[in-house]
Amino acid sequence: MARRPLGSLVLVVGPSGVGKDTLIKGARHALASDQRFVFVRRVVRMPAGIEFEEHDAIEPGAFESAEAVGRFCLCWDAHDRRYGLPISVDTDLALGKVVVANVARHVVAQARTRYPACSVVLITAEISRRTERLIQRGRENGDQITARLARESPAVPSGINPIIIDNSGGVAIGVTAFVMALRTIAAQD
Repeated sequence: MARRPLGSLVLVVGPSGVGKDTLIKGARHALASDQRFVFVRRVVRMPAGIEFEEHDAIEPGAFESAEAVGRFCLCWDAHDRRYGLPISVDTDLALGKVVVANVARHVVAQARTRYPACSVVLITAEISRRTERLIQRGRENGDQITARLARESPAVPSGINPIIIDNSGGVAIGVTAFVMALRTIAAQD
């Protein structure tokens, strides 16, 4: 009996304001009929009802309980919150799917340890576009946005050659580039 090939985990990374969630949402829509792709939502430890990005929020106690019993395949801290990817990622990979997840760059090394063949897509954008987007989000004041933009983002770990997508232009251009990258990754499986 032939062993079914494992799928691919695609880690989408980049600094705040580059449009990661927008590109993921656009690709999810563009690839909706292609059963090879799964777009996993992060779980965030925070009180329910706070909307700030594509995620599933759970109360802090429930998050800790879920983490303790192994309901997450990866967990990390960023921006005073705890994030996790559901263990269903492992099932989707075993089924040969291309699993796309928005993660923090500092979790890439941990992810590569668990999933050695994962791919990294680094989304970038010009600082002026990032500033515009952060202002439009309306979650932070001017000083907080300046501090966020000034913060040096951790580099992608050495030995990893990410696919880089410049999302400084229009949404359609960025989504097209991202979909093309995902299809290229899927073709390599």
